[in-house]
Amino acid sequence: MKLRTHLATALALFATVVALAMAPASDARTPQSDGVRALDGEWLFVEDRTEGRSLEQLGAPMSSKFSLRVEDGAIVLNGHGSGHKDVRVALDGSTTEIAEQDKKARYRGAWKDGEFGYDVEFVRGPDNARDGSIGLIRREFRPTAEGLIVRVAIDPPQGKPAVALYQHVEDIPLPTPAKAAIADVGWIAGAWVGTRSSGSAIEERWGPPLGGAMLATSRTVNKSGKMSAFEYLRIVERDGGLVYVAQPGGKAPTEFVLTEIGATRAVFLNPRHDYPRRIVYELAGKDALTATAGQLKGGTPQRYEFKREGS
Repeated sequence: MKLRTHLATALALFATVVALAMAPASDARTPQSDGVRALDGEWLFVEDRTEGRSLEQLGAPMSSKFSLRVEDGAIVLNGHGSGHKDVRVALDGSTTEIAEQDKKARYRGAWKDGEFGYDVEFVRGPDNARDGSIGLIRREFRPTAEGLIVRVAIDPPQGKPAVALYQHVEDIPLPTPAKAAIADVGWIAGAWVGTRSSGSAIEERWGPPLGGAMLATSRTVNKSGKMSAFEYLRIVERDGGLVYVAQPGGKAPTEFVLTEIGATRAVFLNPRHDYPRRIVYELAGKDALTATAGQLKGGTPQRYEFKREGS
């Protein structure tokens, strides 16, 4: 009988020890830590929600694409500062100092009330005659069911703080393709030349629709007569629609799906690309072509106006 009593007591003590040993691990996964983990990953700008902005003023309050990496007691930033370097910001309010050319950037961050926020203060170096603070940026990141709400304010202030929605790339819906064949954009074919606002000459040379595709090269030549940029372009048939494929500088291809098509206008979208996300070609008469590249909504897109070579 005593043996059974001792055994029962030992088992009870063992259960208590196990429970106590497991309690810290269980408690470590608090709602706060779950919220911090929700920050992890790459984020892409989706929508500007800043109060009072006009359509032309809409845009990303910071980089169109950035990442946050959650570590023990810290958040690692990428794409938040100059050079897109990684910056480790502790969550205990301590300072991380990064040298940036003739100034230093001082980061201080914390997780509070379901939100990660950090300040970055720019300070001129001690060798600079104007030593001292030259500005501060406050960034706040709140995970929500629809994505990451980002709020950016600067000091001294310039208007209202910027607010925007960012999402993970895989959570951004793809556009609905329009039905079309390569012949439907045959009006883009030709040698097109223009001049940019900088004075650089730009050209796009599109071959005719053939074999389910149109191919092109683009070249920019600066005012001194040197090539400053080039791009390989093509439009191809796929699954009953058209895809615009761009390779600036010969880099890896980025695809844009045709979503609107008319007799003289074509719209291609890729909402999962950082920039541009919307490319539009439009024919004005037989000898003028306009191409614009920008965000899905608002902002000031890049605009290229071409004339048919020799016209």
